[in-house]
Parts: sequence; C-alpha cells; structure tokens
Amino acid sequence: MSSGQKGISDIAKQAMLLPQEALMAIKNRKHNLNIGIPKETTFQENRIALTPLSVGLLVNNGHEVHIETGAGNAAKFPDKDYSEQGGQIAYDAKKIWESDVIIKVAPPTIEEIGMMRGGQTLISGIQVSTLKADYLKLLVQKNITAVAYEYLRDEGEILTVVRSMSEIVGAASIHVASELLCTHNGKGLLLGGVTGIPPTEIVIIGAGTVGEYAARTALALGADVKVFDNSVYHLRRLQNNIGSRIFTSVLQPVVLQKALSKCDVAIGAMRAKEGRSPCIVSEEMVSLMKEDSIIIDVSIDQGGCFETSHVTNHTKPVFKKHDVIHYCVPNIASRVARTASYALTNIFTPILLELGEAGGMKNYLWSNAGIRSGVYMYNGHITNKYLSNQFKLPFKDLDLLVAAQQ
Repeated sequence: MSSGQKGISDIAKQAMLLPQEALMAIKNRKHNLNIGIPKETTFQENRIALTPLSVGLLVNNGHEVHIETGAGNAAKFPDKDYSEQGGQIAYDAKKIWESDVIIKVAPPTIEEIGMMRGGQTLISGIQVSTLKADYLKLLVQKNITAVAYEYLRDEGEILTVVRSMSEIVGAASIHVASELLCTHNGKGLLLGGVTGIPPTEIVIIGAGTVGEYAARTALALGADVKVFDNSVYHLRRLQNNIGSRIFTSVLQPVVLQKALSKCDVAIGAMRAKEGRSPCIVSEEMVSLMKEDSIIIDVSIDQGGCFETSHVTNHTKPVFKKHDVIHYCVPNIASRVARTASYALTNIFTPILLELGEAGGMKNYLWSNAGIRSGVYMYNGHITNKYLSNQFKLPFKDLDLLVAAQQ
C-alpha cells in the first residue's frame, strides 16, 4: 500500500468499496431548501442573517429564498439588492414563517412561532437569560428542529458565531469610547495619543475575545492599555495573540482600584458560562474614578461587571453616576449592523449549502458534529440538558434520536 493510501480515513476506505448504485444514491441526495428570512422585530436588532450576495449563492445552488420586505433595511440591504440576486420578496410575514428552514438573528416571538406550520428547522439565537418555558413548549408542540447559533462550533471547536461577534464588539467598544471622550460628550480627549501628549489610559477587565480585540484596537490608536482577568492562562494567551508586551494583572482589588482611579476608559468584558457575569467593580471603586471618565460595560447582557451599571439602549445609550459616563448597551454589534451581518452570513451560508448537499437535517446532523452542538431541539424533543433541567422538560439524547432514524 502506498504512503498516500495509508492516510485515507476508514470512511473513505468504505466509500471505495461501495457499489456504483450506492455511490449514485449518495451523489444525488441533494435537497433543495425553501429558506425564509423574516424581518427582525426585536427592539433595535438591526442585523440580518444573510446578505444579498449569499442569497444569490444559495439561489444559484438550486435553493429558494424568501425575504420579508424591509428585512435588510436596517443593515443597509434594500429589497432591490435581494431581488436582483434571485431572492423572492414576501409582503406577507406568514409566507416566510411557512418556509422549511427559517433563519434569523434574534429568537422568534411567541406570535411568530404561532405562524409556523410545524416540522420545520429554525436557526436563530436563543438568549437563555430571557427564555420562557412557554416558548420551548410551543416549539415542542410544533415538532420543530431548533438550532441556537450561539452554540455552533467550527472545526477548531470554537464557538464560531460568539467568537465572530465578540471580535466586532471588542473593536466597536473602543470606537464608542472614542466618541464619548470627545468634547461634545465628555473630556475632549483624542483616544490614543500624539507626539508630546500623554496617551489615553484604558483599563480592560476580561482577557477573552472581547478583551483581546478591544486591546488590539486601543493599542493601534496609541492608547496605554491595562488588562485584568482572574485567569493567568487567559492573560498569557492575550499577550501571545497580540504579539507585544502590555500591562496585565490578575484581579487584585488594590491594583485594579489604582488603575481605575487613573484611567480615562474602563471596559467590562468578563463573561460567565452560565448565569450572571461576575460583578468586579464596586460602586465605591466607581466613585473614585476621574470625572467624565467612561465605563463601557460590554457584559451588561449578563448583568454587568460594574455595580453601577444598568441596561441602556442605542437611543439613550449613556447615563452618569458619580460623574462617570456609563455606556451599557447590550447589543453593541447592532451598532455596526452591516459589518455584523457580513460576519453572520459568512457562517450561515456554508451551513445552508452543506445542509442542502447532505439531503436534509437528519443526514447533516449525522455527519457534522459542529451543527449538532447547536441543536437544542430535534423534531420537538429537547436535546439540551441545561434547558431540560431548567424548565423541567423531558430530555432526549440527540445522537440516539438521529441514529434511530438512520
């Protein structure tokens, strides 16, 4: 056996032994999808799951894509762009919700689930922190197969959508800080620094993806950056990824308080795997910060890293407490909706193409572990243990359910 043949996987070896009839069956099992993209109704959700060019790619591969009129307007993708790529504009929302595959950014409302005919595939966010039992029970009644994109993993076992959105949010948080430091809003400072003028001081709490991309952007603008985290591993990884030595520290209250009292911008980017994010900065520590300094609490969707934080929105994004400006908008990615939509479509389009090539969700789940990690309901059965325990609903193992239908 040659060295090239030795590297062939067991699956490939089995395929080589398949009779011609079996190979033809596999080759011809492609399934043309009927995909619906509804307009987002969640407050200030401006993103869309698929861009016009991605719709064109899907249509060229034999799939049918229906877009609710106005669905892409907030991300600056008008109906005309979709129709020119072969997408079909629907003026009745009910037509969208009858599609075989429904893909959207925010979770559907109870009213929207009521428009579904049943037995469909739903790809959307899930937002466990605001999830209600009635929502899940209605999906169960409709025999829905539901995929939460927050749990999707790529080939490197990375939470691909979470990672992509975190990169955007981390960079965007620095641009928000830059605006808030201007004379119109705050201290009249240029974020970063120029020759002969001391650089802006930025404290970042959290060395995950958000913290890393906030640090990258701040350093590129010339700011003086300090990063805090409770994990030495995360701090070391951040420094290695950035490729330069910056100030890092574990969360020592005395060191953190000293840094906060001198900084111009503080960014909270600590996340929790489940439940509330850890509250790192007390109200007393906030009161010792400089007047008109900025707090951007990226973790506000999980409760926030600062004791003084409360949720704001894009219409009224800031408030002042102890003379410190707080920006606590939970959906920062919607601030740059077009960029975020491109990031989402880069992930969702290959999934939909592979789903069609596989011949449907059953075959796709059998062959793709990354998509299985995002499935929390399969044909009306809860397949996520956390949701099952949280809402006291029966749990079924996804692998067993899929295997039983092969």
